[in-house]
Amino acid sequence: MKNTKIAVTFAIAAITFSGGAMANEIYKWTDEDGNVHYEDRPTGAASEERLSLTYRRTDSSAVQQRVQTRVDARSAQLEARAAAADAANTAAENAEIAAARKQKCERSRARLETYLQSRRLYRTDDNGERVYLDEDQRQQARKKAEDQVAEFCS
Repeated sequence: MKNTKIAVTFAIAAITFSGGAMANEIYKWTDEDGNVHYEDRPTGAASEERLSLTYRRTDSSAVQQRVQTRVDARSAQLEARAAAADAANTAAENAEIAAARKQKCERSRARLETYLQSRRLYRTDDNGERVYLDEDQRQQARKKAEDQVAEFCS
């Protein structure tokens, strides 16, 4: 990108300053060895001929418009790349969330299956001993497991 800006700046400067350097008269002549030479002043050589050159000045507004078009196109390209990168990041995040949700679903289903098949449920207290749940506590644990399955597996 930096090289492009430098090249465009150089091209604009060259076009701007080359208008004054253009000579109105150019002379072409050939030396004894057959080499062709071009000069901006007459040399007096026998083979010299005056070339009539015409040129148009460069329209600076047209040049500026072309430069602006290129800058706008480059900006649009960079924005499109950024949008594509954001979309890829969003897709990756969504896939990660979906994978975590699937894992929670599988754990919740396994826990519910355990709660449904077990006759006695227990929890471990602070001392590492088992404390068995009564019927109301088992129903609450099953209900909680069913809610988690509904939440993560839907």
